[in-house]
Amino acid sequence: MTLSGAAMITFLIVLYTGRIIDDCKWWKWGTDLYAALCAFVILVIANIASGGNYKDWSMYFLAFFNSFLVAASAGKLRDKSLDEAERKDKTKASSEQRQ
Repeated sequence: MTLSGAAMITFLIVLYTGRIIDDCKWWKWGTDLYAALCAFVILVIANIASGGNYKDWSMYFLAFFNSFLVAASAGKLRDKSLDEAERKDKTKASSEQRQ
């Protein structure tokens, strides 16, 4: 229901299924568009679950454009988690060198 919630679930879905998509021969558009597609599905499901009318075209229109915002936020979550892991590795390596 929120940008952060949709971004987190998109991040987790793409994290766990991205490798399968990367290995698929029929999906040639990369993980970024896969994340946007996942975000679109998540937004549509969230709208319908919260009482939205599935026959209303504007819901799909808004979900389409918002899916790119959600996918971008999920990508930033991924970047932040990788940067944090690299920072911890560097800190650990430098402390081992001091000893």
